[in-house]
Amino acid sequence: MTELLNQGDHLECLTCGHEWSPEAEPDAPEAKRVVKDAYGAVLADGDIVAMIKDLKLNGTSQVLKVGTKSKPIRLVDGDHEISCKMDGLAIGLKACFVKKIVS
Repeated sequence: MTELLNQGDHLECLTCGHEWSPEAEPDAPEAKRVVKDAYGAVLADGDIVAMIKDLKLNGTSQVLKVGTKSKPIRLVDGDHEISCKMDGLAIGLKACFVKKIVS
């Protein structure tokens, strides 16, 4: 049994601390996040992308050059939406720095 605390404008679960509005739709499905490249093409797991500008890697002296292609990508949550390998390095990239390679 869940214990709820009514805070007037919202409810709070005493067990985990989660807060929500009583008017909110219960268990509403979340909208699936759509990740787009710099040119608006929708990206999916397994796509191949290429850099659209030189990008210096923080903490190293390496630079990913324009046109560098990735291995198949994986979309992840967070501010760096793409997890992939480029030039033998496992890196996280923002989608605004890549373009989808159409095969």
